[in-house]
Amino acid sequence: MEAYSDAVIAIIMTIMVLELRPPEGTDWAALQPLVPVFLVYALSFVYLGIYWNNHHHLLQATTHITGGILWANLNLLFWLSLFPFATGWMGENHAATVPTIAYGIVLLLAGVAYYILQSVILRSEGPNSALATALGRDLKGKSSPVIYVVAILMAFVNPYISLALYVVVAAMWLIPDRRIERLLSTS
Repeated sequence: MEAYSDAVIAIIMTIMVLELRPPEGTDWAALQPLVPVFLVYALSFVYLGIYWNNHHHLLQATTHITGGILWANLNLLFWLSLFPFATGWMGENHAATVPTIAYGIVLLLAGVAYYILQSVILRSEGPNSALATALGRDLKGKSSPVIYVVAILMAFVNPYISLALYVVVAAMWLIPDRRIERLLSTS
């Protein structure tokens, strides 16, 4: 399951980069209109990297895979597969309200899908498992969807506030989460 998921995420990243079109001109000024597209691409690439990294650690700490875990994982991969679409739409429309909301919905549903996968794994592993202990209260996991909902609502006011909140969540997750790494190093 881990190798399959790694391959799917790699394909998603590859498809996403194909949305970056070369400029028409041949000077540096020709790149300027691509800056918003590139910035959204970079944010999405970071998000996919965060999901890949956390998914890898989560599966390394999982002792056995059930049918429910397979389906929960497929649900996560579905929402991650929408990143190229949401990234392209928002990047091409320079923070317009509806594309910014759609991007946030994809982020939110990917986050919910990851939470579902984690919950199904924890149910399989048991409440007293080392993984459950390592995850603890999972404040980042619980606060991220709340921030996404606020960001989606803020797009009606100013899409740039939404973008800033999307960056905040990514930055939260870029700070290394050593809980599962510590678990893996002690077992």
